[in-house]
Amino acid sequence: MKQPPRQDLPPYFNIDPRFAAKRLADPIETARFAKAAAFATRGRDDLAKRGYAPDGQKRLRKFSIWEITKYLIPVAPAHLRRVLKANPDLPQGDGESNAKWFTLEEVLILRDHFATEGAAGKAYKSWRPEGLPAKVVAVANFKGGVGKTSTAAHLAMSAALDGYKVLVIDLDSQGSMTSILGGKVEDEWMTAFPLIARDFAKSLMAENEVRAAAGDAPFPLDETLTEALNVSPRNVIQSTHWPNIDLIGAQLNLYWAEFQVPVWRMQHRSWALWDGLLNALDDGGILDDYDIVFLDTPPALGYLTINALSAADILLVPLGASFLEFDSTGRFFDMIYSTFASIEEGENRVRRRDGLPEMRFEWDAVRAIITRFDANQQTDLANVIQAYFGDFMTAYRQELTAMVGQAGEQVSGIYETDYRDFNRETYVRGRETFDGTWAEVKSLILGAWWRDQQAELAEAKEA
Repeated sequence: MKQPPRQDLPPYFNIDPRFAAKRLADPIETARFAKAAAFATRGRDDLAKRGYAPDGQKRLRKFSIWEITKYLIPVAPAHLRRVLKANPDLPQGDGESNAKWFTLEEVLILRDHFATEGAAGKAYKSWRPEGLPAKVVAVANFKGGVGKTSTAAHLAMSAALDGYKVLVIDLDSQGSMTSILGGKVEDEWMTAFPLIARDFAKSLMAENEVRAAAGDAPFPLDETLTEALNVSPRNVIQSTHWPNIDLIGAQLNLYWAEFQVPVWRMQHRSWALWDGLLNALDDGGILDDYDIVFLDTPPALGYLTINALSAADILLVPLGASFLEFDSTGRFFDMIYSTFASIEEGENRVRRRDGLPEMRFEWDAVRAIITRFDANQQTDLANVIQAYFGDFMTAYRQELTAMVGQAGEQVSGIYETDYRDFNRETYVRGRETFDGTWAEVKSLILGAWWRDQQAELAEAKEA
């Protein structure tokens, strides 16, 4: 029996429940989700291989002399060619003399050469003060779809093109950042999870020493904690197809940390759960090995995000120029305040009792970034958001361009896209979308480093 034609859709759509019931499949059982997940895994792996080499590994494309001299090294194309001709020991690139292409490793070698032999007064290499730790940049918002991972990925790539050594830590169990960087993560033991577990285990062992001195029974360390004690950040760091970007990846099992961390905290109330990630980076020497660490967080203010915010020197909060995203971001700031003010209050109550100095959380800078911006339709609302957030906002707004969208479909960044696939104007505009954001973020990083350096110098003078 056929369903009678619907003459007038409202009121309200003329849907006959009997025919609607006939179109339903049998009730869905739990096992059906496993089947859907398996299909999604196959599809994800298939899509993620776009832009990969035939062996399934990502390869970073090469860069032309036009790109190098326009974006990476401040020299004229003709001068670069003369330098290459006069220095045959330098990388010579592939191709003819007027159309040579270089790997990023080769570009970094050329940059080092010009930093030593180039014109005085020109900044061939980005500034990085000696003796100071890496700056940690967290990209966070508890609303999904705001361009968080895309922003973090492109900032990492921008920093790498700038010559910095970068570590990216994916804290989102969805693993989108890991896919963009071509990471392979078999289980949670190749994520940040064992680093936080190790911090808890070390705290528990220190507490057991106190308990032993008091004649109390020690807290037991289970198999997970015992194994975590043997894990250092270097065990879980993997290289990527970018020569100066390394990765601590993520996969679905990382989400287990959101359940395990509060259990550990209940077992040992004096463990500072919010410092687990920072302690791991600091104790493992990672902040000395890298220039910048980028943290990509899950779309929630859970325990992983709290660890990221606590570890961060700079917090970036992407949002779209819409009322809902503005409202959500305001609530995100409110939750950050409530969470960290509560931690400060609880910790300082104990510290005051014990005669210890009080603690407080500090960030060098916090900036909200408008992403996926359409100047034709969103300028008025973006201006309103800018007015309300004030100095929490970046001046630059990331535009959504066709090039950005196409790069996302190919599971890659715009810097990985060959400009020959576009006309020159489209490529330049697509790059500017993230170059402008990196310029503001780099300014924050350099300013924070400079301030830290001056504080150290002033402290050394006083000593």
